[in-house]
Amino acid sequence: MLGPMEEQGVAQGILLARGVCRALDALGFVPICEYPVTRSLRVDVLALGPKGEVWIIECKSSLADFRADQKWQGYLPWCDRFFWAVGPDFPCTILPEGHGLFLADAYGGEMMRIGPETRLAPARRKALLLGVAQAAGRRLHRMTDPQGRG
Repeated sequence: MLGPMEEQGVAQGILLARGVCRALDALGFVPICEYPVTRSLRVDVLALGPKGEVWIIECKSSLADFRADQKWQGYLPWCDRFFWAVGPDFPCTILPEGHGLFLADAYGGEMMRIGPETRLAPARRKALLLGVAQAAGRRLHRMTDPQGRG
């Protein structure tokens, strides 16, 4: 059970992810939120680009949220580019360098910088793309048939 402050942080994170997803859509990327790249790692937003690029965006709704995160480096082997997404009042200077940055709110976002590209190995890319496609299909099926097995 979450306390009131934790619930507020979760709600802010969801709204931040929504704004980032709108920005990604405008860039031609298709986002999927809360995607598990492994059993122990679930990314905030994974986006597939028009040329097959895989971006991971880690949303941080507050300084406390950022300081509590110990797993973000585990996301790096699962994407071609990694980004932070924060609100306009976030102290961006504390974010680790060498990664991309989105500034966002509940209504949209803007890419402020793009980090370096580290291309995924072909076998990992294929497995990841298949997993994303299956997850998206399951989610859509659950929307159309909530009592189904999907």
